[in-house]
Amino acid sequence: MNLTRRGFLKLSGLSIAALASGLGFDLEAAEAKGYALKLSGCTKIPSICHFCSGGCGLLLHVKDGKLVHLEGNPDNPINEGGLCPKAASLEQVAYSPDRPKTPLYRAPGATEWKELSWDEAIERIAKKTVEIREKTWKKTDEITDAKTGEKKTVPANRAEGLAMIGSAEVDNEESYLLTKFARLIGTPFHEHQARI
Repeated sequence: MNLTRRGFLKLSGLSIAALASGLGFDLEAAEAKGYALKLSGCTKIPSICHFCSGGCGLLLHVKDGKLVHLEGNPDNPINEGGLCPKAASLEQVAYSPDRPKTPLYRAPGATEWKELSWDEAIERIAKKTVEIREKTWKKTDEITDAKTGEKKTVPANRAEGLAMIGSAEVDNEESYLLTKFARLIGTPFHEHQARI
């Protein structure tokens, strides 16, 4: 068959039009039936995405204790059913085979990660926190009085080697506890990822 460029374009246009018409099949009905089969027997739970402070609404479809499907909640006034890529991938966060299930530790200079138990990891973090706090504790500050130019020593009582950073993964109550903990260990440096 000798096909000219113009003939190829006509044939391509006709092929696309035929495929777009569905060739007589009702594709929407087939898609709806597949969607209904996927969600049959699921419990629909309204929820809120935790990735940022937006508060987008989610509809979680759970079957046998496992998340089967999630979608944006069209009744939520913030996202009106739409989801960003992070929210759409929440299922993968929970069920990814690449997700670490135990604490990992890499010694200074090492190239390999070593698994630790939770007790070992918490103990290590606590010891390191106390060590850094003692090493970087600043008991006093020397300031200059703006009016008289006189130098004074004033109490400071802070650990300058520690900082606390919040996460979009924590809620308001957890953020409150992190702030209290930062004040308890004496660090003035506590911030949240949303401001950084």
